[in-house]
Amino acid sequence: MNKVTSRPVEGGWLGLLRQSWPDALCVVLFLVISFAYFMTPISQGLVLGGDDHTGGVGMAHEHAEYHERTGEITRWTNSVFGGMPTYQIAPSYDSTSALGTIQKIYQLGTTGVLSYTFLFLLGFYILLRAFNFKPYLAALGSILWAFSSYFMIIILAGHIWKVLALCFIPPTIGGLILCYRGKYLWGGAVTALFTALQVTSNHVQMSYYFIFVMLAIVVAYGIAAFLPKKDATDDYGMILSPKSWLKATGIIIVAGMIGVLANVSNLYHTYEYQKHSMRGGSELKQAAPEKADAKTDAKAAEKTTETTRSGLSTEYITQWSYGINESLTLLIPEVSGGSSAESILDKVPEAQENMNFMGGLQSIQQAAGPQAASAFLPSYWGEQPGTSGPVYVGAIVCLLFILGIFYVRGPMKWALLAATIISFFFAWGKNSMALTQFFIDNLPLYNKFRAVSSALVIAEFTMPLLGILALARFIKEPDLLRRKPFGMYIAIAVTVGICLLLYVAPGVYGDCINSTQKDIIGQLSNAGIIESTSFSAALSSIHHSLLAKSAGRSLFLVLLGAAVVYIYSRGWIKHWMMCGALALLCLADLWMVDKKYLNDESFSDPMMVEDETTQKPAAYDEILADQSNYRVADVSRGLSNTFNNNQASYWFKNIGGYSPAKMQRYQELIDRYIGNELATFDNAAKQLGDHLDAVNIDSLFPVLNMLNMKYAVVADSTGTAQMKVKNPYANGNGWFVNKLQFVKDADAELSALSKLDTKHIAVADESFKAQLDGTPLDSGTVKLDKYEPNELDYTICSAKGGVVVLSEIYYPGWTATLDGQPVEIGRVNYVLRALKVTPGQHKLHLEFKPASIAKTDTVAYIALALTIIAFMAGLFFNIKGKVIKPKGQDNVK
Repeated sequence: MNKVTSRPVEGGWLGLLRQSWPDALCVVLFLVISFAYFMTPISQGLVLGGDDHTGGVGMAHEHAEYHERTGEITRWTNSVFGGMPTYQIAPSYDSTSALGTIQKIYQLGTTGVLSYTFLFLLGFYILLRAFNFKPYLAALGSILWAFSSYFMIIILAGHIWKVLALCFIPPTIGGLILCYRGKYLWGGAVTALFTALQVTSNHVQMSYYFIFVMLAIVVAYGIAAFLPKKDATDDYGMILSPKSWLKATGIIIVAGMIGVLANVSNLYHTYEYQKHSMRGGSELKQAAPEKADAKTDAKAAEKTTETTRSGLSTEYITQWSYGINESLTLLIPEVSGGSSAESILDKVPEAQENMNFMGGLQSIQQAAGPQAASAFLPSYWGEQPGTSGPVYVGAIVCLLFILGIFYVRGPMKWALLAATIISFFFAWGKNSMALTQFFIDNLPLYNKFRAVSSALVIAEFTMPLLGILALARFIKEPDLLRRKPFGMYIAIAVTVGICLLLYVAPGVYGDCINSTQKDIIGQLSNAGIIESTSFSAALSSIHHSLLAKSAGRSLFLVLLGAAVVYIYSRGWIKHWMMCGALALLCLADLWMVDKKYLNDESFSDPMMVEDETTQKPAAYDEILADQSNYRVADVSRGLSNTFNNNQASYWFKNIGGYSPAKMQRYQELIDRYIGNELATFDNAAKQLGDHLDAVNIDSLFPVLNMLNMKYAVVADSTGTAQMKVKNPYANGNGWFVNKLQFVKDADAELSALSKLDTKHIAVADESFKAQLDGTPLDSGTVKLDKYEPNELDYTICSAKGGVVVLSEIYYPGWTATLDGQPVEIGRVNYVLRALKVTPGQHKLHLEFKPASIAKTDTVAYIALALTIIAFMAGLFFNIKGKVIKPKGQDNVK
């Protein structure tokens, strides 16, 4: 018997460098791949736009301008929805600046789209190295994760907070893996750091979904630890003892809490604000009626009925639900078509050869115009309101995932499989309503999040991970597939069978025409524009051709992937060759799909993107000549655009805007009054032009008046140009009321506004009696002397004193002093600030500088210090060669 000798582990810097060069090589590879994907736009200095990016710039402009001018951070802005905190618009705290520095170091100074892809790759690599897999296998897994189509699509859309949260989730779970492998110090440090970075990214929904992944792993290993077993560890070096599990779990919980506490400023103020936002629910017992002008843009469909008293409504939560059949996009990318923004004619050029289709299309174009016809015929035919593209993990990844189900052993398989199933149940939403309602009613915080289709990010994580675990076992046991081929047969039969069926008979998937298209076809048929049967058959045929083409492509890839694995199982190639071949195949596959959505055409000159956000129509220029303080509404492109666009927010204190986290009370005001009053104002402006004072119509828009809407931008009578219209009836920055009515609840307060003379009468909830009652009511003057987004100074003068109403949005945290003495702020007219003043002339100062920020920052600094200390200690022991080597050798050869 040959004696096996082991080479001693070298300590110090030399040993660390020798051990780390393969990792460094992989990091360089990730940089090269990331640069290659975006080579053209990066080399030409182009940038992404994206609705969320451009809208965010407009919404945050006042915040950014204030910081540039003063060097300070404002926690309030009046640029959107009358005014709201900046906690969800531009969250920025001193305690997070250190985390920002750490993030810059971690991403090696990369920025923009290059950094996002690099972080996706690096994060999953850290996770797989935590399993103690060889660098080449970890690099393969990183590619499978990073190039999943959904990630490129959200980069395109500008969902950067979501992107960053997803980048930091895999290494967070890597810390968990290290803890269960007995590397408690490193595991705790990694968990704490990446939890902190993940939470800093400020996308709670993504973090929430992956809590279920981590819980599944913790529970699976907990069960394994307490059950009788033959081995002390599993295939990945996870220690399967009750003592070790309890210790690791405790460290994970403590480390996670430290990471969360490093963001306590952001989390605390987000928590406080959500009570008042749409996610916090409504105080109304009866929902406000829908607006007369229903929004056609699905993104703008945020109305009071979207909320309940405890969170978002079921209808709003499930508005974007992934179809059960549509879930096959994970295997076949275009099983439900492509993007809603892409015409089917662009997607399937051969459609022009279909005479029935083209004849019907020409009739539609003649009747409704080319744009209407294109909007009616997108390349996506699923039932979601709209999509930028499918969720595709890769045909070969699906094959590897099924192999993982059969060949991966131990708790990790069951944890990942359970998490995958949960992902589908979450994402199906209204298509699996019994389960979804159970989640809404029983899972904490579930009803705070919309767009449940995004829960498929869990499957995008678990499927490649389980596939890599399968490859790891194949590498460890090269003859496994020869000994136990059944699982391979099933994996090939399932993936090949589905692809082959949809390739040769796409009709089994249905007619591939969604309900909206069917309704429109019926209407066009009733109007005599098209013949519904022939046109539907032609459209279905075109969709089937696209589906079959996509299925054939996936079939080809599955066969290639299966061939590579089979060749390896026969011993004809080495394991690193198999991994290299799979990496090339999967990268090519995902690259080609991703490039359909995020490609060179997605980028623009920086000046063009800036112009898109900051363009200033002539009507805006006319309004900006007025240097006083007022609000503006832009209804020139329809009311739906008023509440779905932040162009006006860049220049003005906007009545409208777009934010999914607007204040609930303001949304209810939009639903009940603002929408209708703006429609009335728009109609009046079209008749009277910029001369609304020619007719006394003050009583037609009392709510807009109390919000101090001094100007509106409307379309002219031809609908082709914008014009400025002054509202001569705006109430101004503040005024005294001669009557104050108290009502018992929110319903009564909101209803009272319907006939309220807001210039002379105010209505308040009984809960504000202490702040507002007991003062003689009188007339007087209110003059705004100084405006900053977070500070307001007024001069107030009256003979008898009284109640002053300010045209500013009420929110707890604003403080007031009258001649230097603190006074309480009350709420009137559902959303406005008000306070009592005594007779005479006074100086009133309001400011929004919550004291809670300094307190929470202190806690965050302590948590961050603990994280850094843990990392420094881990680094010290690693360099000295004193870190205990986990039981067993590398998990793959």
